Amino acid sequence: MKESGNELILIHITGQDKPGLTASFTGILAKYNATVLDIGQADIHNTLSLGILFSSSSVDSGMIMKEILFDASVLGVTVRFDPITFEEYNKWVGLQGKNRYILTVLGRKLKAEQLSGVTKIIADQGLNIDAIKRLTGRIPLDDKKNGIRACVEFSVRGTPKDKIKLQADLLKLSKEVDMDFSMQEDNMFRRMRRLICFDMDSTLTKTEAIDELAKKAGVGDEVAAITARAMRGEIDFKESFTERIALLKGLDESALKEVADEMPITEGVDRLMFVLKKYGYKIAILSGGFTYFGEVLRHKYGIDYVYANELEIEDGKLTGRVTGEIVDGRRKAELLKLIAQVERVDIAQTIAVGDGANDLPMLNIAGLGIAFHAKPKVKENAKQSINTIGLDGVLYFLGFKDSYLDDKGIL
Repeated sequence: MKESGNELILIHITGQDKPGLTASFTGILAKYNATVLDIGQADIHNTLSLGILFSSSSVDSGMIMKEILFDASVLGVTVRFDPITFEEYNKWVGLQGKNRYILTVLGRKLKAEQLSGVTKIIADQGLNIDAIKRLTGRIPLDDKKNGIRACVEFSVRGTPKDKIKLQADLLKLSKEVDMDFSMQEDNMFRRMRRLICFDMDSTLTKTEAIDELAKKAGVGDEVAAITARAMRGEIDFKESFTERIALLKGLDESALKEVADEMPITEGVDRLMFVLKKYGYKIAILSGGFTYFGEVLRHKYGIDYVYANELEIEDGKLTGRVTGEIVDGRRKAELLKLIAQVERVDIAQTIAVGDGANDLPMLNIAGLGIAFHAKPKVKENAKQSINTIGLDGVLYFLGFKDSYLDDKGIL
C-alpha cells in the first residue's frame, strides 16, 4: 500500500530449504535499499517458510518483486506478495508490548488431538499464536525406545478472557489426552530463573524414605498409610510426621545407610542436575524427609542447600524423635524465600518442584511452581505439572531445547 511514495509489501516464500535462500532474497532487498520491517523464518522437515515485510519506494518495489520472482524460479521455491496498508501496519505496531505468554506442551508423544485441544482453548480465549517451535529432538517412529519425549512451545499474544477458565480448561485437557502443560508470562523473569528448590521423597527419589525405614522397623503398613493421607492433605503434616517418627523408635541407625544404598533416583534427575549446574542455577532440597538422605544427594549432584529433618539418634538407635523445627509446608515456603534473599534472587526467578500437599505453599510462592507426578489435590492447585515423563521435563518449562543441549555434549 502506498503512502508518501512508499509501499509496504509482505513476501511469503515456501519450498525445500537449501543454503543461500535467505541470503539471495535479502540481497535483492539490499540492492534497492529497502527497509526490513519484520522477518521470520521456520524450517519444518527441511521445508522452508520465510516471511519478510519490507518498505520501499513504489518504483523500486516493482523491480524488487520482479527479481525475487526470477530468483524463486531458479531456486525452486514458491513466492507470494501481499500489499499491507499503513493502517494495518500501524495497528500491528500498536500491539507491541501487549501481554505475551509461553504455553509449553509436553508428553511421551504428541498427537493431533492434544494440539487440536490446546489450540482451541487458545482461540476460545481470544489469544493469537505468534510462533510454534519444537523443543525436543527429532522423534523416532519406534515408540518402544526408552526416554522418548515430545515437547512444543507456543508463543501466544493477547489478554485471556478468563485466566481461571484457561487454566481449568488446560488442566482438564491434560487429564483427558495424557499431556503436561505450563502457561507462563513471557517476561524477563521467565528467561532468568536462578534458584530451583526440590522436594526430595517421591520427587528426586522414587520412594518415601520414611516408608522404607518403617519397613526395616516392621511397621511399614502403618507408616505408609499415614504418609499417604498426609501427602493427600487429609491430615496435618506435623501431626502425621510425629506419629510416623514415633513408630521408628528403636531402629538401628545402620538402617539409614541400607535405605540410602537402595534409594532409587527418579527418571531424568541425572540429566536435569547436570544441566542446572552447568548453567549456574542454585539448587536446594527442601524436604519433609531426612537430612541423612538429603546429604547423600548433595554429594552426588553438588546441591547447594539441604533443609530437612534431623533424626535423633542415641546409642546407635533412633529415638522416635527429630531435633530442631520440623520442615513442613509453611517452613518450606519460608526457606525458599530465605535462600532467595541470601542469593539475591527475586522471588519471580525461583522454581519449586514437589509432589505432596506440604509442597503447595512453596509451589504457590515460587515464580514457577511445578507439581511432579503429584497427588490429585496438588495437581489441581498447581499452575504447572509434569505427569507423563521424568524430572528432566522441567528443562522444557525453562525453555531449553534438546538440539542446543546436544550441541553442548549434554545429551
